[in-house]
Amino acid sequence: MSRGVKAGVLGAGLAAAALLAAGCGTGGVASSAQNPDTQNGQQLFTANCGGCHTLAAAGTSGTIGPNLDNAFAADVKQGFPQSSIENDVLDQIRLGSGQVATYTTNKKFTVQQQMPANIVKGQDAIDVAAYVASVAGAGGFTTTGSSATAGTNGEAIFKSAGCSGCHTLAAAGATGTVGPNLDQLKPSMAVVVKQVTNGGAIMPAFKGKLTLAQINAVAKYVSSSAGKK
Repeated sequence: MSRGVKAGVLGAGLAAAALLAAGCGTGGVASSAQNPDTQNGQQLFTANCGGCHTLAAAGTSGTIGPNLDNAFAADVKQGFPQSSIENDVLDQIRLGSGQVATYTTNKKFTVQQQMPANIVKGQDAIDVAAYVASVAGAGGFTTTGSSATAGTNGEAIFKSAGCSGCHTLAAAGATGTVGPNLDQLKPSMAVVVKQVTNGGAIMPAFKGKLTLAQINAVAKYVSSSAGKK
Protein backbone atom coordinates (compact mmCIF):
# COMPACT_ATOMS: atom_id res chain seq x y z
CA MET A 1 0.00 0.00 0.00
CA SER A 2 1.39 3.40 -0.94
CA ARG A 3 1.94 6.15 1.63
CA GLY A 4 -0.71 8.21 -0.17
CA VAL A 5 -3.31 5.56 0.59
CA LYS A 6 -2.19 5.60 4.23
CA ALA A 7 -2.49 9.38 4.27
CA GLY A 8 -6.15 9.17 3.33
CA VAL A 9 -7.29 5.75 4.58
CA LEU A 10 -9.97 4.89 2.05
CA GLY A 11 -12.88 3.13 3.67
CA ALA A 12 -13.68 1.87 7.14
CA GLY A 13 -10.52 -0.06 8.02
CA LEU A 14 -7.30 -1.63 6.82
CA ALA A 15 -9.03 -4.52 5.09
CA ALA A 16 -11.12 -2.13 3.01
CA ALA A 17 -8.05 -0.05 2.23
CA ALA A 18 -6.21 -3.14 1.03
CA LEU A 19 -9.06 -3.99 -1.33
CA LEU A 20 -8.97 -0.45 -2.66
CA ALA A 21 -5.26 -0.59 -3.33
CA ALA A 22 -5.80 -3.83 -5.25
CA GLY A 23 -8.70 -2.36 -7.23
CA CYS A 24 -10.98 -5.18 -6.16
CA GLY A 25 -14.75 -5.12 -6.37
CA THR A 26 -15.00 -1.60 -7.75
CA GLY A 27 -15.79 -2.17 -11.39
CA GLY A 28 -12.21 -2.21 -12.68
CA VAL A 29 -9.43 0.32 -12.86
CA ALA A 30 -8.85 3.36 -15.01
CA SER A 31 -6.71 3.07 -18.11
CA SER A 32 -5.49 5.26 -20.93
CA ALA A 33 -7.89 3.39 -23.24
CA GLN A 34 -10.76 5.16 -21.48
CA ASN A 35 -9.46 8.55 -22.69
CA PRO A 36 -10.06 10.64 -19.57
CA ASP A 37 -10.99 14.27 -20.10
CA THR A 38 -9.16 16.17 -17.36
CA GLN A 39 -10.84 19.46 -18.25
CA ASN A 40 -14.22 17.89 -17.61
CA GLY A 41 -12.73 16.29 -14.51
CA GLN A 42 -11.65 19.67 -13.17
CA GLN A 43 -15.13 21.16 -13.65
CA LEU A 44 -16.80 18.17 -12.00
CA PHE A 45 -14.32 18.17 -9.14
CA THR A 46 -14.90 21.85 -8.40
CA ALA A 47 -18.68 21.42 -8.49
CA ASN A 48 -18.96 18.13 -6.61
CA CYS A 49 -15.85 17.72 -4.48
CA GLY A 50 -14.34 21.14 -3.82
CA GLY A 51 -16.65 21.89 -0.91
CA CYS A 52 -15.14 18.96 1.00
CA HIS A 53 -11.54 18.73 -0.20
CA THR A 54 -8.53 21.02 -0.46
CA LEU A 55 -6.79 20.81 -3.85
CA ALA A 56 -4.56 23.75 -4.66
CA ALA A 57 -4.72 23.37 -8.44
CA ALA A 58 -8.52 23.54 -8.35
CA GLY A 59 -8.53 26.51 -5.96
CA THR A 60 -10.61 24.58 -3.42
CA SER A 61 -10.14 24.65 0.34
CA GLY A 62 -12.72 22.23 1.77
CA THR A 63 -12.00 20.75 5.19
CA ILE A 64 -14.72 18.10 5.54
CA GLY A 65 -12.69 15.44 3.73
CA PRO A 66 -8.95 14.79 3.37
CA ASN A 67 -6.62 17.41 1.90
CA LEU A 68 -5.80 15.73 -1.42
CA ASP A 69 -2.50 17.53 -1.89
CA ASN A 70 -1.31 16.24 1.46
CA ALA A 71 -2.70 12.76 0.80
CA PHE A 72 -0.58 12.28 -2.31
CA ALA A 73 2.37 14.70 -1.96
CA ALA A 74 4.73 12.01 -0.66
CA ASP A 75 3.80 9.62 -3.47
CA VAL A 76 4.38 12.30 -6.10
CA LYS A 77 7.75 13.18 -4.58
CA GLN A 78 8.80 9.54 -4.59
CA GLY A 79 7.80 9.12 -8.22
CA PHE A 80 4.85 6.77 -7.87
CA PRO A 81 3.02 6.27 -11.22
CA GLN A 82 0.19 8.72 -11.81
CA SER A 83 -1.98 5.73 -12.74
CA SER A 84 -1.68 4.40 -9.16
CA ILE A 85 -2.99 7.64 -7.72
CA GLU A 86 -5.73 7.73 -10.35
CA ASN A 87 -6.94 4.27 -9.39
CA ASP A 88 -6.85 5.09 -5.67
CA VAL A 89 -9.05 8.13 -6.31
CA LEU A 90 -11.38 6.21 -8.62
CA ASP A 91 -11.85 3.52 -6.00
CA GLN A 92 -12.68 6.16 -3.40
CA ILE A 93 -15.25 7.76 -5.69
CA ARG A 94 -16.91 4.43 -6.43
CA LEU A 95 -16.96 3.07 -2.89
CA GLY A 96 -17.29 6.21 -0.82
CA SER A 97 -16.45 5.75 2.84
CA GLY A 98 -17.70 5.51 6.34
CA GLN A 99 -15.87 7.82 8.70
CA VAL A 100 -12.60 8.69 7.01
CA ALA A 101 -9.48 8.37 9.15
CA THR A 102 -6.65 10.69 8.14
CA TYR A 103 -3.16 11.60 9.22
CA THR A 104 -2.48 15.30 9.54
CA THR A 105 0.97 16.67 8.72
CA ASN A 106 1.97 16.43 12.39
CA LYS A 107 1.04 12.73 12.36
CA LYS A 108 -1.98 13.09 14.61
CA PHE A 109 -4.94 10.86 13.83
CA THR A 110 -8.28 12.54 13.11
CA VAL A 111 -11.69 11.35 11.96
CA GLN A 112 -13.61 13.14 9.24
CA GLN A 113 -17.08 12.83 7.78
CA GLN A 114 -18.66 10.33 5.41
CA MET A 115 -18.20 10.55 1.65
CA PRO A 116 -21.12 9.14 -0.38
CA ALA A 117 -20.40 6.47 -2.99
CA ASN A 118 -20.67 7.33 -6.67
CA ILE A 119 -20.82 11.11 -6.23
CA VAL A 120 -19.97 11.05 -9.94
CA LYS A 121 -20.32 7.96 -12.10
CA GLY A 122 -19.02 6.24 -15.21
CA GLN A 123 -16.79 8.30 -17.48
CA ASP A 124 -17.27 11.33 -15.24
CA ALA A 125 -15.71 9.42 -12.34
CA ILE A 126 -12.77 8.45 -14.55
CA ASP A 127 -12.35 12.07 -15.63
CA VAL A 128 -12.33 13.33 -12.03
CA ALA A 129 -9.87 10.65 -10.93
CA ALA A 130 -7.55 11.46 -13.83
CA TYR A 131 -7.70 15.18 -13.06
CA VAL A 132 -6.97 14.73 -9.36
CA ALA A 133 -4.10 12.35 -10.14
CA SER A 134 -2.60 14.87 -12.57
CA VAL A 135 -2.43 17.71 -10.03
CA ALA A 136 -2.71 16.43 -6.44
CA GLY A 137 0.46 16.99 -4.44
CA ALA A 138 2.32 18.46 -7.39
CA GLY A 139 3.22 21.50 -5.31
CA GLY A 140 3.92 19.52 -2.16
CA PHE A 141 1.94 19.76 1.06
CA THR A 142 -0.63 22.54 1.35
CA THR A 143 -2.60 24.14 4.14
CA THR A 144 -6.20 25.27 3.92
CA GLY A 145 -6.24 28.96 3.08
CA SER A 146 -8.75 31.56 2.02
CA SER A 147 -11.21 30.83 -0.75
CA ALA A 148 -10.06 31.46 -4.28
CA THR A 149 -13.52 32.78 -5.05
CA ALA A 150 -13.37 36.37 -6.32
CA GLY A 151 -16.06 38.96 -6.92
CA THR A 152 -19.58 39.17 -5.58
CA ASN A 153 -21.57 37.18 -8.13
CA GLY A 154 -23.71 34.97 -5.92
CA GLU A 155 -24.15 32.18 -8.45
CA ALA A 156 -20.43 32.09 -9.26
CA ILE A 157 -19.55 31.98 -5.56
CA PHE A 158 -22.07 29.17 -4.94
CA LYS A 159 -20.43 27.07 -7.66
CA SER A 160 -16.77 27.88 -7.08
CA ALA A 161 -16.87 27.63 -3.29
CA GLY A 162 -18.04 24.03 -3.59
CA CYS A 163 -21.64 24.52 -2.40
CA SER A 164 -23.04 22.60 -5.37
CA GLY A 165 -21.16 19.49 -4.31
CA CYS A 166 -23.17 19.33 -1.10
CA HIS A 167 -26.54 20.92 -1.92
CA THR A 168 -29.32 20.59 -4.47
CA LEU A 169 -30.29 23.91 -6.06
CA ALA A 170 -31.94 23.61 -9.46
CA ALA A 171 -31.20 27.20 -10.48
CA ALA A 172 -27.46 26.46 -10.17
CA GLY A 173 -27.69 23.00 -11.73
CA ALA A 174 -26.58 21.57 -8.38
CA THR A 175 -27.61 18.08 -7.27
CA GLY A 176 -25.52 17.50 -4.14
CA THR A 177 -26.99 15.27 -1.42
CA VAL A 178 -24.54 15.74 1.46
CA GLY A 179 -26.32 18.83 2.80
CA PRO A 180 -29.98 19.95 2.78
CA ASN A 181 -31.91 20.32 -0.48
CA LEU A 182 -32.13 24.10 -0.75
CA ASP A 183 -35.07 23.98 -3.17
CA GLN A 184 -37.08 22.19 -0.49
CA LEU A 185 -35.74 24.21 2.42
CA LYS A 186 -36.18 27.64 0.79
CA PRO A 187 -34.13 29.42 3.46
CA SER A 188 -34.32 33.16 4.06
CA MET A 189 -31.30 35.34 3.34
CA ALA A 190 -30.65 35.77 7.06
CA VAL A 191 -30.61 32.01 7.61
CA VAL A 192 -28.18 31.48 4.73
CA VAL A 193 -25.88 34.27 5.96
CA LYS A 194 -25.75 32.69 9.42
CA GLN A 195 -25.14 29.17 8.09
CA VAL A 196 -22.47 30.18 5.58
CA THR A 197 -20.72 32.35 8.14
CA ASN A 198 -20.70 29.90 11.05
CA GLY A 199 -21.16 26.52 9.43
CA GLY A 200 -23.02 23.77 11.22
CA ALA A 201 -23.20 19.97 11.42
CA ILE A 202 -20.70 18.85 8.74
CA MET A 203 -20.77 22.15 6.86
CA PRO A 204 -17.58 24.19 7.39
CA ALA A 205 -17.70 27.87 8.33
CA PHE A 206 -16.83 30.22 5.47
CA LYS A 207 -16.02 33.18 7.71
CA GLY A 208 -12.48 34.16 6.76
CA LYS A 209 -12.72 32.22 3.49
CA LEU A 210 -15.35 34.48 1.93
CA THR A 211 -15.64 38.20 2.54
CA LEU A 212 -18.78 39.63 4.15
CA ALA A 213 -19.83 40.97 0.75
CA GLN A 214 -19.39 37.52 -0.80
CA ILE A 215 -21.35 35.83 1.98
CA ASN A 216 -24.19 38.31 1.50
CA ALA A 217 -24.07 37.82 -2.26
CA VAL A 218 -24.30 34.03 -2.12
CA ALA A 219 -26.99 34.23 0.58
CA LYS A 220 -29.07 36.58 -1.56
CA TYR A 221 -28.63 34.27 -4.56
CA VAL A 222 -29.65 31.14 -2.65
CA SER A 223 -32.63 32.73 -0.91
CA SER A 224 -33.96 34.25 -4.14
CA SER A 225 -33.32 31.14 -6.28
CA ALA A 226 -34.37 28.28 -4.01
CA GLY A 227 -37.44 26.49 -5.31
CA LYS A 228 -37.11 27.98 -8.78
CA LYS A 229 -35.82 26.39 -11.98
